[in-house]
Amino acid sequence: MERNEILNTVNNVFIDVLDDDNLVLTEATTANDVEEWDSLNHIQLVVAIERQFKIRFASQEILSWQNVGEMVDSIAAKLNL
Repeated sequence: MERNEILNTVNNVFIDVLDDDNLVLTEATTANDVEEWDSLNHIQLVVAIERQFKIRFASQEILSWQNVGEMVDSIAAKLNL
């Protein structure tokens, strides 16, 4: 799976969890850029992404993300890409 495929899959998870069909993520997107992305939804997003990719994140890893690109980095690392 290539990086852009990971981003597209993450985008689809966000669309599903946040119920926003018009949402388009970039690697630079942060929680401040998405109105519905609050702390409660963040947990739901992480769990949905873990399920989608069949991976698990450490708490420190999740806390270190500054944007979607860093989340994609973590997913790619766990998928050994």
